[in-house]
Amino acid sequence: MRRVDCAADLEEGVSHLIKIEPRFAHAVDSGGPPPLRRRHPGFAALLQVLVEQQVSVAAGLAIWGRIEAAGVTTPEAVLARDIEELRSLGLSRPKARYAREAAAAIQTGSLDFDRLAGANLDAAMAELTAITGVGRWTAEIYLMFCDGRADLLPVGDIALQEAARALFELDERPKGEAFDALGAPWSPWRSVAARVLWAYYRTLKGREGKV
Repeated sequence: MRRVDCAADLEEGVSHLIKIEPRFAHAVDSGGPPPLRRRHPGFAALLQVLVEQQVSVAAGLAIWGRIEAAGVTTPEAVLARDIEELRSLGLSRPKARYAREAAAAIQTGSLDFDRLAGANLDAAMAELTAITGVGRWTAEIYLMFCDGRADLLPVGDIALQEAARALFELDERPKGEAFDALGAPWSPWRSVAARVLWAYYRTLKGREGKV
């Protein structure tokens, strides 16, 4: 199973992508080398991804900072707080519930990070998305940045869709099966392609204003 664990893995993936699709060279020239953004796997990492979903980067960092400062980064610490106590740290009511659901899944054994690391992609996605509040995007982001999976493309991510539309000069944003088909040739480095496209998207926003 290929993983992106270090800068050398990232460089190998970028070189492969540029060879099979020269437009990735333009994306890298524009957006710069994509960041590794590797995180240590485990409950705290999954909790941070849950915190970050559907909020701005700044808001996600601020909330996560309060959670870390309060020491609420383990399943035991989360379950020791009720919903209102978790909300006082900045979580919405649904996210407070999702955090407790994830913590409970650890304690019951329905989520096991050692098992997850060795599972194939379908099994890993199924194990994560069985938890209330963990949808496809959240599971993909965890597996990409915390488990290091090299061949994931979160086709539901709007920033990736817009970056692909601009880079490949498409009439509209690719979605679902269309984006899957566009990204199929990028295997086994689709997670690196996603990093390149996210970096390219940031340059689009800077050049064109809010996309």
